[in-house]
Amino acid sequence: MSEWMAEMGTFVVQTTIVVVLLGLGALLVLRSKGSHEGDLNLHIEPLNDQRRSRKRRLRVAATEQGARKKLIKAFRQEDKNRQKTAKSKDSVEQKSRVWVLDFHGDIKASQTEQFAQEVSAIIDVAEPSDEVVVRLESAGGLVHAYGLAAAQLDRLQSAGLATTVCIDKVAASGGYMMACTAQHIKAAPFAVIGSIGVVAQVPNVHRLLKRHDIDVELLTAGKYKRTLTVIGENTQEGREKFLEDLENTHRLFKDYVSEHRPDMDIETLATGEIWYGSEALSNRLIDSVGTSEAYLVERMADAKVYRVRLEPPKTISRKFGLAVSAGIESAMLKAFSMLEASGWQRR
Repeated sequence: MSEWMAEMGTFVVQTTIVVVLLGLGALLVLRSKGSHEGDLNLHIEPLNDQRRSRKRRLRVAATEQGARKKLIKAFRQEDKNRQKTAKSKDSVEQKSRVWVLDFHGDIKASQTEQFAQEVSAIIDVAEPSDEVVVRLESAGGLVHAYGLAAAQLDRLQSAGLATTVCIDKVAASGGYMMACTAQHIKAAPFAVIGSIGVVAQVPNVHRLLKRHDIDVELLTAGKYKRTLTVIGENTQEGREKFLEDLENTHRLFKDYVSEHRPDMDIETLATGEIWYGSEALSNRLIDSVGTSEAYLVERMADAKVYRVRLEPPKTISRKFGLAVSAGIESAMLKAFSMLEASGWQRR
C-alpha cells in the first residue's frame, strides 16, 4: 500500500510540474505575441549568394587537401572580378530582381496580415522588370479570410509586377483562389490543385435537448438572421436558405476564378474535385509543372533572387514558449505515430 501511495504521489508531482510548465510556456507565447504584435523585423536573404556559398563549400569539401588553398584563392579572385564588373560604367545592364514570398495558410489564413505588409514592402521598391514569386501552400479555409489573402496578390498585379505562384504541395479551395490571381502558376507533379467549391457543416443537438425536456428560445429580428442553428430546431425553409447562400458563395468563387483564368472550363472544373499537378496542367488550372526550387535556380541565371519575410522579434520569452510548443507537438506526433504503427502491426 505504501509503495502504491509513493508511486501515486510521484505521478501527481510530475503531472503538476508538466501542467505548470505548459501553462507557463503558453503564457509566455501569448505575452510575447501581445507585446510585439505590430513590431515585425524585415529579413532579406540573397538566394544567389546563398547558393554560391553552398556550392563553394561543397567544392572545397570534395577537393583534395593540398589543392584547397588554390581553389579558395580562385574564389577570392572571382569575387574581386565580380565587384569590378559591378562598378564599371560599361558593364552589362543590371540584372532584374525576383522577390520571393512564402504563404503557409491555415483555416483562418492567419498569415494574411503579415503577407499584406510583405507585399507592401515589395511594391515600394520593385521595378517594372521585377518578378514576385509566391511559394504557396494552403488547403483553404474561411471564405472571407482567403478573399482578403487573394486580394493581396491582386495588389501585385495592379502595381504592374509579374507574378508567379509556385505550389509544391497543395493549393486547394481558398488556396487556389489565391493561386489563380498570378500570371503564371507552376505546380509540382503531385501537388494537389483545385477544390473549387464551398462546404459548411453545422451540428445540431436539438433532439437531444428535447429528449431531456430542455427548451431553447431563439429570438431574431430579420427573417434570415439565423437559418441553421446548433441548439435550436432547424426548418426546411432555413435549410433551403442556407443552401442558397452556399450556392451564391460558390457562384462568386467561380466568377473570381473565371476572371483571372478565362481559358478554364469553369463549369466543368468547379465541382469541388481536386487534381494533381500533371492533371491540372491538362485542365488549364496551372501553366506549367515543376518545383519552386527548380524554378528559382533557373531564375538565378539571369536575375538577383531575394527571399523577403517579416518576423516578430525573437525575445527570450518567445523562444521559450515556441520551444515548449514544439516539444508538445513533437510528443503528440510521436504518440500518434506509435498508435498508427501498432494498428498496422495488428493487421
